[in-house]
Amino acid sequence: MERFICIHGHFYQPPRENPWLEQIEIQDSAYPYHDWNERVSVECYAPNSASRLLDGEGRIKEIVNNYSRISFNFGPTLLSWMEAHAPEVYAAILAADKQSVEARSGHGNALAQAYNHLIMPLANSRDKRTQVLWAIRDFTRRFRRPPEGMWLPETAVDVETLDILAECGIRFTVLAPHQAARTRKIGEEEWVDANGGQIDPSQAYLCPLPSGRALTLFFYDGPIARAVAFEGLLGSGRDFVNRLVAGFSDVREGAQLVTIATDGESYGHHHKFGDMALAYALNAIESGGETKLTNYGEYLEQNPPLREVQIYENTSWSCVHGIERWRSNCGCNSGGNPAWNQEWRAPLREALDRLRDELSPRYEEKAKQYMRDPWMARDGYIDVIIDRSEGAREEFFGRHATRSLTESEKIAVLKLMELQRHAMLMYTSCGWFFGELSGIETVQILCYAGRVVQLALELFGVDLEAPFKEGLAEARSNQDGRRDGAHVYEELVGPSRVDLERVTAHYAISSLLGGYDETAGIYCYSVRKEDYGSMQSGAAKLALGRVEVTSQITLESDTVIFCALHLGGHVFNGGLRKFSDPGTYQSMKQEVIATFEQGEIAGMIRLMDNHFGMHTYSLIHLFRDEQRKILNLVIDEVLEQFEHASRPLFEDNRTLMAFLGEAGMPTPEPFCAAAAFILNRDLKKAFSKETPDIEKIKGILSEIGRWEVPLDSVSAEFMLRSRGEEMIAALSRTPAEFSLLSALHLFMELLPSLPVEVNLWKIQNLYYKMAQTVYGDFSSRAIARGAEAARWVELFRAIGEKLSFSKEVTSPAG
Repeated sequence: MERFICIHGHFYQPPRENPWLEQIEIQDSAYPYHDWNERVSVECYAPNSASRLLDGEGRIKEIVNNYSRISFNFGPTLLSWMEAHAPEVYAAILAADKQSVEARSGHGNALAQAYNHLIMPLANSRDKRTQVLWAIRDFTRRFRRPPEGMWLPETAVDVETLDILAECGIRFTVLAPHQAARTRKIGEEEWVDANGGQIDPSQAYLCPLPSGRALTLFFYDGPIARAVAFEGLLGSGRDFVNRLVAGFSDVREGAQLVTIATDGESYGHHHKFGDMALAYALNAIESGGETKLTNYGEYLEQNPPLREVQIYENTSWSCVHGIERWRSNCGCNSGGNPAWNQEWRAPLREALDRLRDELSPRYEEKAKQYMRDPWMARDGYIDVIIDRSEGAREEFFGRHATRSLTESEKIAVLKLMELQRHAMLMYTSCGWFFGELSGIETVQILCYAGRVVQLALELFGVDLEAPFKEGLAEARSNQDGRRDGAHVYEELVGPSRVDLERVTAHYAISSLLGGYDETAGIYCYSVRKEDYGSMQSGAAKLALGRVEVTSQITLESDTVIFCALHLGGHVFNGGLRKFSDPGTYQSMKQEVIATFEQGEIAGMIRLMDNHFGMHTYSLIHLFRDEQRKILNLVIDEVLEQFEHASRPLFEDNRTLMAFLGEAGMPTPEPFCAAAAFILNRDLKKAFSKETPDIEKIKGILSEIGRWEVPLDSVSAEFMLRSRGEEMIAALSRTPAEFSLLSALHLFMELLPSLPVEVNLWKIQNLYYKMAQTVYGDFSSRAIARGAEAARWVELFRAIGEKLSFSKEVTSPAG
């Protein structure tokens, strides 16, 4: 009897990009990382691309890519982010799939996923089809092969969705066991009830569809998957293996498949070191010889379905009530506050449905003016989303337009396509998954809706915001301060909204603290200088000019004139308006310069009011990351003043603080606060130096311990990690530079004395790579009695010891 194991990881994050900027802005809740994608990537996606196998003493003996031995899917929007912001992890994922194609009889481990994770049974037929087609095209572009299988978001399923998958060439999908209704042997009449998860998950099933098509379904082992996700099974790799193997039965005949499916984030983000438990299990299974690792495509080729299955429609893996979690107060939520309810879910979905349905006929009517088939054009727009180049746009127009389009018509078409893109993004499932209307996931889908409303006004001249907000007002927040969906929309979506004028305001104000090139990229916009000048008078600084601002998404463009004033600190004033004619612009420019040169700040403010009226901006209008950067500069100046005032308080009272300690008297809080501030600041400065003074750092840490002041451990860990990664990266580029090796050795010797546990993952990765490459050359030279090489080998091995590597990694055979 053949035994197979297939572990599937559904790796997914909701799209988090600001819809107007096409980039994720800083998310403070993900600190110390920039945003949640980055944080989860560091905690899960990256570790699984280079997971540790340990020897009997708990030291690293090998680093492996888990993705090469499991079935997996990544959401297309997450892969798009990863391609730009985590390219090494992205490359490892693609490489793993390529490796699996070679190892698994031509079948890759990667599955596609419905594009932006909307709940398919709640989508209309058009949206279902586009989600599948976009997913296939995105997958094919990344993995260089068509997908065999597709993951359905939340495994939410209905027959129509399965039929669309089959029609589009998808061979299989994976469902939860409780989604199977009944089964029978192919060719027989009698059905066997599978209600309550009774289905045998050890084989594949054929699902006949009303259209005459069929799709293969796999059902994962529910109890084992639940143990992985929620019951702590990943606390022990050995227990994980035993539980998987226990899934086989001697009673069954023929080949058996034990398969589980969970959120991929279980392996690292939800359960720390879960990636290592997975790596251990995969290695133990593969080396055991009795059971074979496989993926769904390979298993299906070798073991075609012998039974048919019918499903329970409108069901999912994460809601015991079917798909109610995404449209009603069913009781399923993320926990945390038992007093909250989710009555807001229904009016939220209803408001979005009305918005979508109001716009669909308007879209179709207008798009027909330019496109042969508006909905086929939308299906094909994925090629532009994937590649925003001029060539890709022109190819799209050539394929779908009824004729050669003017520039303004191209802009209209792109806006129409973007309206439809955001009208699907606003249904991303996470908007309903959690407990509160004002959570970041729900605000995110409201931002997409806000972009839809804005584009509708520009395209059709119809303002749908008022009726949309009226519908949102029926969605009540659990937090008194947030009131309802309309208030959340006004307070949390409004500040994110962007137009060409706001891009200009960002450019104008930020230019006061750092110059731009002739053409600058600001997120998905380009800003071209037509005229620019700046000057300073005392603490005040002025910038004024004329720029052409262009959206790289819709190609919409405008020329805007601006004037920006920095009065010091966080006080910025800016004004702008559309360019009308050169004479008016030159007159404004001369008047402003003359007034500024006379030092008449009050006059400047009046002039800006006169020339720009209500079109005025301040630091609050900058995009969040640049705003944070400027505020940090302002804060640093203030902190310098704090340091100047606090250092004497600390330095001049060391003796008194020591005596108070000897006398058993508590140190006054102001003394402790001064010590904590100065010592943490000194530590940050010490690590910021190009060549850190290790002895000085040790002295500062000794002082921190002596005075028992709190260490800013999060910042300290981040600084230490970054410094260590910089040092080993420099060494990997020039390994023969002995001073770099020596400095890294001193750094590693310092770490055990620190009251901070440093994440050494990336440092270990680079070390392991060096051990597999350049180490052998130095080791050979050392054997040939090369004194310098011998010293290099000695220090390199010592660093490996500190990094918890097994000696076999740097043994002659390693």
